[in-house]
Amino acid sequence: MHPNRMTALAGALLCAALPLAAVSPLASAAAPARGPTAEVIHWWTSGGESAAVKQVAQAYRAAGGTWIDTAIAGGDQSRAVTINRIVGGNPPTAAQFNTSKQFLDVIEQGMLNNVDDVAAKEGWEQMLPAPIVNVIKVKGHWYAVPLNIHMQTWIWYSQAAFKKAGIAKEPATMDELFAALDKLKAAGIVPLAHGGQAWQETVLFSAVLANLGGRELYLAVIRDRDQKAIASDAFKKVLLAFKRLQTYVDAGSPGRNWNDATAMVSGGKAGVQIMGDWVKGEFTAARQVAGKDYGCIAGLGPTVPYLIQGDVFVFPKTSNPAAVRAQKLLASVVVAPATQLAFSQLKGSIPVRMDVDATKLDACAQKGMAVMKDKARQIGVTEVYLTPDQNGAIQDVLTAYWNTAMPVEKAQKNFAAALKNS
Repeated sequence: MHPNRMTALAGALLCAALPLAAVSPLASAAAPARGPTAEVIHWWTSGGESAAVKQVAQAYRAAGGTWIDTAIAGGDQSRAVTINRIVGGNPPTAAQFNTSKQFLDVIEQGMLNNVDDVAAKEGWEQMLPAPIVNVIKVKGHWYAVPLNIHMQTWIWYSQAAFKKAGIAKEPATMDELFAALDKLKAAGIVPLAHGGQAWQETVLFSAVLANLGGRELYLAVIRDRDQKAIASDAFKKVLLAFKRLQTYVDAGSPGRNWNDATAMVSGGKAGVQIMGDWVKGEFTAARQVAGKDYGCIAGLGPTVPYLIQGDVFVFPKTSNPAAVRAQKLLASVVVAPATQLAFSQLKGSIPVRMDVDATKLDACAQKGMAVMKDKARQIGVTEVYLTPDQNGAIQDVLTAYWNTAMPVEKAQKNFAAALKNS
C-alpha cells in the first residue's frame, strides 16, 4: 500500500466500460465450494504483498470457506473495477480499499453491507484504534474490516552511510535531522532519497508537520482545517522546513518511484528516506536487517504523532444469504490474532489489534507496536480526515511549492484556500 490521489465515485463510474481483461482472477477455476465462497478483489500483486494476502486466503480456507482471488494491479484500477461490478449487478464478495474516506461515497450510495453483528461479537469498538474506528464506522454502522496499520512517515537511514558521514547518534529532533543531512552531503552521499511524485511530497510534508508541529498543529490543520492555524507562524515554519528538505535531494529525484529511492538507501548511495513501512520489503529483498544494516525512526521525539492508515476489506451490497455468510466469515477471520500477525509479518505493517505477540515481528514493527500503546500518538494520515478532493487539492499545492520558486506566503495562502470550509 502507498498513498496516492484517491479516485472519487464519479470518476470510478466513468470506467464502466473497463475491459474484462483488466481483471485476472488467480483462482477462477476454483473447486466447487463446500462452505461460504468469497471472491476477493485486491491490488496486492508484488511478491511480498501477494505472499501476505495468501495468509488471509489460507486462514479463510481453514475456517471452512472457499477463496477466489481476483488481483488487479493498481489501487485506482482495482477500486474502479469493484465499483463498476457493484453497479453492474455482479459484485465481488469483498474488495480492498485503504483506511480512508475513499469509500465514503460508496457507503452513501448504499453499495455496501455492514458487518455490525461481527463487530459487536468481536468487540471492535474496544479493540481497534480510534482513527481506524472513525473511518470504518459510519453513522453507527461498521462497513469495513481492517487488516493492518501502515505508518507512512517513518524515517529510514543507512547505517553504512551514517558511519561514513560520521553520524554517531540517531537524530532525535528536526534540527538534528537537518544536521545529519548536512553531514551526509559533506561526505558526498545523497542526503535524502526522494521519489519526486506528488503523493511522495505529501508524505514528506506530513512528516514535517507531525515532527515539527506536533499533535496539536497537525490536527488543527488537517482534521479541523482551522484557517487561523494554517495562517499561523508555526505552520509557516513547517512549510519552510518542508521546502528546505528539497535542498538535500539529487537531480534524478523527479518522477522516481519510492522503491527506487529505497534502493538508494539500501545500496548506501543515499543516507535517509522518509516513507511508509511498506519499504521494509525492499530492505528484506536486499537482504538487509533492521537495526543492523538500516535504522528506523517512528518520530523525532516521544510525543510525535504516529500517522496511521492501512488496508481494509469492504463488503458490496447483497441479499444473497450465502454471500452474506461468506462476508461475515471473512470479517471474523481477518481480525483473528493469528491472521493479523501472519499478514503483517509479510506486508511490513503492524496488526490493528495490540494483543498479538509482538516478538514475532521485526525490530521496526516492534517499535511501531510500542508507539501504538500511547493512544495520544494515534493520529490518521491526511486521507483519514480529508475527502479525496480535499486531499488532491493540498497535494497540488504542496507539489507546486516543492517544484517551483513559489514564495512560502503564497503556498500558505493556497493551502488555506484548498481547505477552506465551504
